Amino acid sequence: MIRKIAKLSLRSIFSHKRRSFLTMLGIIIGVMAVVILVSITQSATTGITDSISSMGSQQITATVTGEDVPLSRESVESLAGTGAIEDVAPVLSESQTARHKEESGSFTVAGVTPSYFTVQDIAVQSGRLIVSSDLDFATSVAVLGTEAAYQLFGTWDAVGGTVTLGDRNYKVVGVLEEQGSSLAGSDDSKILIPYTTAQRATGQKNVTTFYAKATSEASVSLAVNTIDAYLLQATRDEDAYTVSNQADLLDTMDEVDNTLSLLLGGIAAISLLVGGIGIMNIMLVAVSERTREIGIRKAVGAKRRHILAQFLCEACILSLLGGLLGLAASAAVVAGYGLFSGSAASLDWTTALAAVLFCAVIGVAFGGYPAAKASRLQPIEALHTL
Repeated sequence: MIRKIAKLSLRSIFSHKRRSFLTMLGIIIGVMAVVILVSITQSATTGITDSISSMGSQQITATVTGEDVPLSRESVESLAGTGAIEDVAPVLSESQTARHKEESGSFTVAGVTPSYFTVQDIAVQSGRLIVSSDLDFATSVAVLGTEAAYQLFGTWDAVGGTVTLGDRNYKVVGVLEEQGSSLAGSDDSKILIPYTTAQRATGQKNVTTFYAKATSEASVSLAVNTIDAYLLQATRDEDAYTVSNQADLLDTMDEVDNTLSLLLGGIAAISLLVGGIGIMNIMLVAVSERTREIGIRKAVGAKRRHILAQFLCEACILSLLGGLLGLAASAAVVAGYGLFSGSAASLDWTTALAAVLFCAVIGVAFGGYPAAKASRLQPIEALHTL
């Protein structure tokens, strides 16, 4: 019986191909909207999350936002080796114009200590890093990121060259390994100089930003609490500083991802509801057109449940076919987006399956009324319309 009803439903649908396709179009567009938006959004947030994770889960960032907080480099560095903190690296940075012969550009110039390279897990591809003696004598040396080196020198082979920052010349002693772009910014476009040299050039004595590295992933919370207690004691104001780590950023990104996916999915699901209304409309038209057929079937013994099942089956098949066509189109669009954007975008199969199941629900919900109306027709009344 079920097979016969399904065959009758398919025959009815394919006998009006154009009308059936236009009816399914609302469902197709709705499924595409849901699946494509959620898949691309989740792909983008996954890329951002991977970028955060690549920065190292043991890294901690502390920023002093209060004014005139007497925080010295020596005081900050004394945190190293205490409270699960492996190392600490104060940073003094500002944007400056750098020049080399006829080439120039605006770069982030950061005054750093040797521990900066340990905390940030950075190495050089040529030359050397900034060492303790550079801080002791406030030497005029610089380590360039790959982008800074290429923009100023036209090559990564910049060791031994000279760059001008302000009115002072700096000898390039090293070029960093290429890191690529990341959410927090890359050192590829930075120029690193000794911390004491940056202090002398800017006149800034107090530390406003420093990085720390926990001894292990399990000890990050202890390290954060140690830094938090230290800054609270130094500033006497819990609003005068911030302490964050990558785990906090990842948690925030998860919350943003979930909220955004629900928001976009909810908005796009409205298209499915509109498609459901289209199915209900066309099924009501079908009931009106097939009044004679319904009357004849009932006259020869068809039960109310048979008529109900047939029209409900037609509505469900229309909805599911639209959902599957929308899913196929979504897969093609997402694959094309990943190909042309260079991202690792892929179809979110959980959302895709949920969308198709929702189509089945829409078929039942919006096809129920026309099916019930058809099943309630009396044979005499139906045949009387001939």
